[in-house]
Amino acid sequence: MSATLTKPIGLLAQYETPADLLHAAIEVRNAGYKKWDVHSPFPIHGMDDAMAIKNSKVGYFTFVGAVTGFFAGNLMIWYMNSADYPIVIGGKPLFTPLYAFPVSYELTILLGAFGTLFGMAFLNRLPRLYNPLFNVERFKRATDDKFFVYIESVDPKYSAETTRALLEKTGASAIEIVEE
Repeated sequence: MSATLTKPIGLLAQYETPADLLHAAIEVRNAGYKKWDVHSPFPIHGMDDAMAIKNSKVGYFTFVGAVTGFFAGNLMIWYMNSADYPIVIGGKPLFTPLYAFPVSYELTILLGAFGTLFGMAFLNRLPRLYNPLFNVERFKRATDDKFFVYIESVDPKYSAETTRALLEKTGASAIEIVEE
């Protein structure tokens, strides 16, 4: 009979109130942990500051997509009117950005939205179809009425004993080892 060996991948601490979770997040941040997250059923005001989360880089993806769309729309109209099928109508120029505006505007919006969507998916490393936290029975309450801090074992500061002691010090109502 062979025993299956499971590897601990982190510690999950449960808290009863948003204020407890906010306090725990500040303590974990101040302790120097880098690979950790909080889970709650709703957004908590001040949590970004408590976790020292920087501004998202998704806006850069949006900007690149929007600029690409704008110039692609102008290039497309220029090519169609000036190079591919030039027809002079009433002495009007073959190309002017004024004529290309509707197409450029629509492509700016479309490719900006695609940049946002794909940038968000890339930065969040999606799709991630499985997370060992889903196997923890207690974690199912994260979408209902409980609050959690999860510290990954790959964090450079992680030590099973000291990390558990920190979470106990923050007033966690339950602490559980998460295994793969």
